[in-house]
Amino acid sequence: MIQMPWLSAPLGSFMQLLMTGRLPHAILVGMDRGLGAEHLLGDIARAALCLAPTAKGACGYCKGCQLIAAGNHPDLYQVQADGHQIKIDQIRNLCQDLTSTSQQGGRRVAIIYEAERMNIAAANALLKTLEEPGRDTLLLLQSNQSARLLPTLVSRCQRLPCQEPSPEVVSDWLRGLSPEGEDVSWCLPVCGGPVKLAELLQGDGYKQLSQLRKDWRQSLSSGHLYASLISISEEQITDALKVLYIELKSDLERGWPQDAFQRNNIARLAAEIMHVCQGLTAMPNVNCQALCQKVVLDYQRIVSS
Repeated sequence: MIQMPWLSAPLGSFMQLLMTGRLPHAILVGMDRGLGAEHLLGDIARAALCLAPTAKGACGYCKGCQLIAAGNHPDLYQVQADGHQIKIDQIRNLCQDLTSTSQQGGRRVAIIYEAERMNIAAANALLKTLEEPGRDTLLLLQSNQSARLLPTLVSRCQRLPCQEPSPEVVSDWLRGLSPEGEDVSWCLPVCGGPVKLAELLQGDGYKQLSQLRKDWRQSLSSGHLYASLISISEEQITDALKVLYIELKSDLERGWPQDAFQRNNIARLAAEIMHVCQGLTAMPNVNCQALCQKVVLDYQRIVSS
C-alpha cells in the first residue's frame, strides 16, 4: 500500500516532539481507523521505540525496529475492544504491565485503539496511570470519535494535530491504487474508509462490489433479480444493500426521477433499506433473494406510479 499523504503531517508533528525532547506521556490521536489511524500509530510506535530515530521516523535497522517488524517487541502494548467494549480488566492489566521495568532498557509504548469504547470503569482505571505514567512511558489513545471520551481523559493527553483529508485527496490516492486508474471512491461508504477500500483493490473485493452495482442497475430496470443478486448470500447481503442505497442516493442527488412525489418515495425506500441493513445482524435467518426481490418490486411500483 502506498503512503497515505494525509498521515505525513501528524507523523511530522510527532517526530518534532520526539527529536526535540518534548514528548508528552500521553497523546490523543483523533483519527478514524478507516483513514489509516493504525498505520499512523504503527509509525509512531516504531519511532518511539527506535534506538536511532531520524526526523522522518524510525531507522528500520536497529534492534527495536527489528523486534517490532517481527511482531514481538516486549515494550509495546496494544489494547483493543473485547466485543463492543474495552473492559476494566484489560485496562488494569495494561496499567500493571506498565509498572514493570522496560525489558529493552528504553521507552515503553502502549496503544489503546478506539479509546471511546472504554466503559466508565475502564476509563476511570486509566486515569491514575495518565496522571502518574512512570518514567519513559508513552500512552497513545486512538479515537474514532474523540467527543465520546471522558473530558478527564482528554485533559490529560496532548492532542496530535490530525486533519481529515479532502474527498479530492482521497479520490486521487485511491485512483493511484486502482489497476485502471478509475474513480472508485463511490463505494467508500460500503467499505468504511479508504484504507479498507485500498485493501479490497488488492484482491477481488472491489470487483465484486462493482458487479453488485451493475446488477442492481439491471435489476431495477427490468424488475427481476439479475446475475449475482439471484444467488446472493447472507455474507454478501449487507454490502449489497449498502451498494443499492448508494445508487439510489446518487440518483436523488442528480435530480432523478424528476417527479417530486417519486423522489420522495425513493428517499423513503432508501431509508428503509438502511434500516433493514442495520438490523440484519440481529436476524437469525434471512431470505436474501426474497429481500432483494421485494426491494426491486417496491422500486418498480414507485417509478411506475
